[in-house]
Amino acid sequence: MSNTPSLERETIQHTYTGVVKTAQEYYNSADADRFYATIWGGEDIHIGMYTHPEDSVRQASQRTVITMADTLQHVDQGTRVIDIGAGYGGSARYLARRFGCTVACVNLSETQNERNRRLNQEQQLAHLIDVVDGSFEEIPYDNGLFDIVWSQDAILHSGNRRKVIEEVRRVIKPGGEFILSDPMQSDDCPEGVLQPVLERIHLDSLASVAFYRAVTSELGFDMVQFLDFSAHLVTHYRHVQAELQRRYAEIISVVSQAYVDRMITGLGHWVEAGQNGYLRWGILHFRAQ
Repeated sequence: MSNTPSLERETIQHTYTGVVKTAQEYYNSADADRFYATIWGGEDIHIGMYTHPEDSVRQASQRTVITMADTLQHVDQGTRVIDIGAGYGGSARYLARRFGCTVACVNLSETQNERNRRLNQEQQLAHLIDVVDGSFEEIPYDNGLFDIVWSQDAILHSGNRRKVIEEVRRVIKPGGEFILSDPMQSDDCPEGVLQPVLERIHLDSLASVAFYRAVTSELGFDMVQFLDFSAHLVTHYRHVQAELQRRYAEIISVVSQAYVDRMITGLGHWVEAGQNGYLRWGILHFRAQ
């Protein structure tokens, strides 16, 4: 893209390990790709914000992007954004279209990245968006290049979330904004109660608001705000579960029945944990010192 640094992709040595490799394999799978593209509409893969019971997953997901973008300051055509864990790139396209800014999408799933590049071309935004195969634990850009680091419901998939934030601090400019959402456990979550959720997503823990506050402060960020939208997490997973059940025959024609059945069960674990107050979700906004 014209206003972002060039990247010699052939020199990057991917060293995905542990849960990052597991996440890559999962999101590269045909079942996962078809599921998310069908249920979310091919643009987004994150929790949505619902204002009406009849909101579609796609509408609710887009509302999350808009809400996050509305919190940003001083975004214009000269702004450089990096989206870490960019999925299908829906947020990058929204930001590029709305502000005219340039966006680098770093994402570990080559399958998702192929769709991202195609959609950028189709929507005539490829000149503003660069899509890079890579991990947010080793962001493939030089120091201090970005005004905004953006991430939606992705950092949970890291086995070393502190390393991710260290990488964010490395690539962000002084005064730059770090804005993210992430499914988290509550600060006072009892030990062991999230095991059904964690087993489903192959993790041994979730972050928390307290974790993000502490680590970002230690690494030189000031917290701007935390917008708590935890209720939407329960609504979203319940909505996706109901959508799968309603469209079951249609979905299993493109996604394996075993995958869909596991997803319905897993979504139920998220709903139950959220209803019990064990989960948090919202928008965390920081500024680099």
